[in-house]
Parts: sequence; structure tokens; C-alpha cells
Amino acid sequence: MKRRQFITLLGSAGAWPLAARAQQGALPVIGFLHLTSLETNRENLATFRQGLADTGYVEGRNVTIEYRWAQGRNDQLATLVAELVRQQVSVIAVLETTNGALAAKAATQTIPIVFMQGADPVQVGLVKSLNRPGGNLTGIGLLSAETAAKRLELLLELVPKAASIGYLRNPTNPVYAEAETREVETAARSHGVRLLIVNASSPSEIETAFADLVQQRTDALQVASDGFLLTHPDQIVALAARHAVAAIYAWPQFTAIGGLMSYGTNIRNAWRQAGSYTGRILKGEKPADLPVQQVTKIDLVINLKTAKTLGLDVPLGLSAGADEVIE
Repeated sequence: MKRRQFITLLGSAGAWPLAARAQQGALPVIGFLHLTSLETNRENLATFRQGLADTGYVEGRNVTIEYRWAQGRNDQLATLVAELVRQQVSVIAVLETTNGALAAKAATQTIPIVFMQGADPVQVGLVKSLNRPGGNLTGIGLLSAETAAKRLELLLELVPKAASIGYLRNPTNPVYAEAETREVETAARSHGVRLLIVNASSPSEIETAFADLVQQRTDALQVASDGFLLTHPDQIVALAARHAVAAIYAWPQFTAIGGLMSYGTNIRNAWRQAGSYTGRILKGEKPADLPVQQVTKIDLVINLKTAKTLGLDVPLGLSAGADEVIE
């Protein structure tokens, strides 16, 4: 059940046959890059398209989109960006990947870039400031790293006796991983709990990471807000269930399939805003003049069925403050 709401962002996009694209040669072209896959983002793409429509652009009618999907592989991002730059697209939209945004910035200083990613865009060097980005980049800050400490606090609220917390991250996404890890380490120290960091960048390494957590007898788990890990929610949730590990995630996709709890950005709203910014740039606005938008709607989702299976009593205050409770 939905309860609390507080953001300003929305989302949309889709595909167009190659034959039709060939006929639309004179249309502006959006180069679209995402870390994961079309299969996991069909609904998000619809909201990106909605954002474009808000500015008067409809794919196939007055704009063309060239899609590139990295299938969760950070090592492919620079290559995919280079392809879009060679095609001299009108604007590049690079979504849900810090590495991809940095690769796009390194690849071109002339093509406008709209990013959507989870680290502080100033700290990681994407823009000079939020209000006045400068250069050829602007976009949406997801606050994924900044909310990591809160995720640990919520996990401890649900598992108050936990003395050690596992933290699963992806080392092939180093800029974002380091930003989020700093937040989690600081929170762990302030709460006096031991933090066990485990790394995974492949399905087999996810299995190994859980084996390490079980061997170390960790009391709970925090899963990083990482694009690769987001492409394997079924495996991660199944392993958490198999080993009876209380886990918190950054995305509601995990709680929807049985994960215990999630706390993070309402991502659909951000996709729509990214589409809107992309359309505004096609209309002639400059990235340097468009302030970086920071997401303000963060959703807490609790799966009561999973909590019961794990033998956890959800505090009334925690459930009352949730945006959604799955029963």
C-alpha cells in the first residue's frame, strides 16, 4: 500500500525499426546508453519517451534514438560511447551509470550529454557545480550513494542486535563503488558494527560472496546500488532467502520478488526528467545552463511476508513510515 510521497521527477523511451530510421535521416538523433538491458527497462523506457513528449518529441516522428545496452558490463561502456560519438548524434543520454557518464565526458566536449547516475556529480568530476554545470553535461543526480548510510540505519532498525553487516558491491564500477563505500563505512563506524565488504562482478562471484558472508557469520546484508547487481535480482534474493540473510536493497525490484526491504530513488520519475532534459537540449537549450536536478523522492518498501519468514518483527514506526508494505 502506498503512503508517503515526496519528489519532482518522472520517466520514458522505446525502439524504432532500422528501416524507418533510414527514412528519417534528417531527424535529430539521440544516442542512448544504459548499463543494463532493454529487458529490464521497458517500463522505464516508456517514461523516458514520456519526458521527450513533454517537450514535443516523439520517436520515429521527429526524433530518432540509437540505443546501446551494456548488458551489465562496465568494460563495454567506453566502446559504446565511442560508437555514438562517431555517429555524431545530436545529444547523448547516458542513464544509471557513473562510469558511462564519465566515459561520455572523456569522449566528447562538443556533443551535449544528459546523465543520470548515483554518485555526487560534483565530487566525481562530471560538472563544476549543480546550479551551473558548465561544459557540455547536465542531468539527474539519483542520490544513491548519499542514501547508502540511511539504508544501513534502516537495516539496523529492523535487525537491532546485528553486530556485523555484510556489504555487497561491484568492484568494476570503482568511482561509484568508492563513493558509496565511504558512506556505508562511516555509518557502520558510527553505529559500532563490523562491516564485511564482499565484491562481485559476475554471477559466480555473487555465489562466492554469499558463501563468504555465511562463513563469516554476518548478521545482515546491504546490497550496493549498482547497475550490475541490479541485473541479477533473482539470484541475489534467492541466495538471501536460502541463507536466511536479512538484506536491504536500493531498488524496489528486489522487494517485489521477495527481498526484505528497499530504500532508494523513485527511478521512474528520474527517467522522465532525463527525457525532458534531452528534449530541451534538442530544442536548443545548453547543458551548461540547465542545473543538475537532484531526486527528492526516496521510497521505503518493506516485504512483511519475507520479514515473517526470517522471524523478524517489523517495528510499528518503521512500517508506518514505509511508502509501500508488501503483505
